[in-house]
Amino acid sequence: MSPALQDKVAIVTGAATGIGKAIALALGRAGAKVVVNHLDMPDSAEDAVHAIVRSGAESIPMAGDVSSRLQFEAVVATTIERFGRWDVLVNNAGIALVKPFGEVTEAEFETSFSVNVKGVFHGCQLALERMSAGGRVINISSSTTALMFPGYGVYDATKGAIEAMTHVISKEFGPRRITVNAVSPGATETETYRQGKSDQFLAGLEAMSAFGRLGEPAEIAAVVAFLASDEARWVTGQNLRVNGGTV
Repeated sequence: MSPALQDKVAIVTGAATGIGKAIALALGRAGAKVVVNHLDMPDSAEDAVHAIVRSGAESIPMAGDVSSRLQFEAVVATTIERFGRWDVLVNNAGIALVKPFGEVTEAEFETSFSVNVKGVFHGCQLALERMSAGGRVINISSSTTALMFPGYGVYDATKGAIEAMTHVISKEFGPRRITVNAVSPGATETETYRQGKSDQFLAGLEAMSAFGRLGEPAEIAAVVAFLASDEARWVTGQNLRVNGGTV
């Protein structure tokens, strides 16, 4: 039996570390050729690429700022030039601003929306233009949009925009048989997730899940890999909350 994503080509933004890296690895294990996009983490991106290659798949790193249309276009152009096609886009790159609403600066607001929302906008428009028919777009949101945590006002506003965009544009991608879905992770045990969070806050997050723990990046990646596969061809315009029953 062939791997689920054999001969498919995927771009994963923000894939040098954390959930993005886990997604890139999962797509590679499923047979996809994976472009590991990063902003300015060449060493971490190379580590991700080496891990994907060790799993038996092809992979290349590609630096690029998703908030810049020109740079995102360059990532797509290089992908198609190198591999001849483009089938999967995972819009994972993002900025997690957590700050009391009254203290957020205009510059922080603009940067958050530029990366988190405009980056998805660029990626989705480019996918509509250049992705192969029958492709897959998966936008990474967050379960915090349903939790009303103080300090998450701007961050959740960007993720809420992504969810709304996903629902609406899925109909516009339908004629090309491209599915568009969102995945909303809950609290997930990445390399940096515990930084800046108190033990009390983390314990509260763990208690909110049905299983009394944080999620693992591989658990998020498995759902993304499913949505990227042919088995998910009848799933579009949806937001899958992958959070162990937190909300």
